[in-house]
Amino acid sequence: MKTTESLSYRDAGVDIEAGASLVERIKPDIARTHRPGVLGGLGGFGGLFELPTDRYKQPVLVSGTDGVGTKLMLANLLDHHATIGIDLVAMCVNDIVVCGAEPLFFLDYYATGKLELDKSQQIIQGIAEGCVQSGAALIGGETAEMPGMYDADDYDLAGFTVGVVEKACILDKNNVKAGHAIVGITSSGCHSNGYSLVRKVLEVSGDDPATKLGEATLGEQLITPTRIYVKPILAMLDSVTVASLAHITGGGITENLPRSLPPHTNAVVDTGTIPKLPVFNWLQRAGSITDTEMLKTFNCGIGMAVMLPEDHVSQAIDVLAQHGETAVRIGTVEQSDEQQPLVRYV
Repeated sequence: MKTTESLSYRDAGVDIEAGASLVERIKPDIARTHRPGVLGGLGGFGGLFELPTDRYKQPVLVSGTDGVGTKLMLANLLDHHATIGIDLVAMCVNDIVVCGAEPLFFLDYYATGKLELDKSQQIIQGIAEGCVQSGAALIGGETAEMPGMYDADDYDLAGFTVGVVEKACILDKNNVKAGHAIVGITSSGCHSNGYSLVRKVLEVSGDDPATKLGEATLGEQLITPTRIYVKPILAMLDSVTVASLAHITGGGITENLPRSLPPHTNAVVDTGTIPKLPVFNWLQRAGSITDTEMLKTFNCGIGMAVMLPEDHVSQAIDVLAQHGETAVRIGTVEQSDEQQPLVRYV
């Protein structure tokens, strides 16, 4: 029988002490996300949150989960990890606010080949910042060091959020009518979708991420974090009658707008009203991408769409502006003979 020296978990590539050090480092960041309803502290086997039943007659829980996709590979390429956590939170909370839900709490899953404390702290600080922006408490998570599964520099992120909405106030696409207006809330760039194509364009174009593109570099434009629309949208819902919302994520405008429309309606979108962001101009030019492909892959400058009565458009745009968002009228809902909604571009 072959004898060997005594082995430890560290010999296998897992540093438990580094994990404990990370927890201590991030405690102040997690404390920033605290909100009423949080019970207990960090380090338990489960996160506790008390439902705000004093504010709701019939509270309905809304859950969402998502990741950041291959934008993580761009973060590694640029060695920029401070905002990728904002992307993670945004992708989850922007989904549940489409139902009219207020995010209550958030949990993250962070897996890596080797736990590098400074990089890991930046990532989780970004998650905490996203929680602050959305009003969600960061009540737990998992950090997994997995040598052999991931290369040392690689990591993956997943997020999970739970929110609450009054049952009578759940946004329902069946409330959308022909003649309703479509208002688009502008995006900050690609958000967290289409990055496999983004990386392909970088590869075939040979363009340097350090090249100036508008007021920032190409790399800075591509790594810009996803906008978190939660607080502006909740303020709008308190002030304006809204029929439905659409989060413009994977699938672009073409695939996501129909998800928030009832049968026998179409969205008529005037592409000339959509703000032209430098990053999308670069993508289309450098990748020779058709208009059709752009619109079904990227948000193209619109991160959220609002379907609402015509006479509420101005007030909705004003409320969103008061909360730091730029919104523009981009189209109209029309009647259709077809069962399945679609987007018609003009």
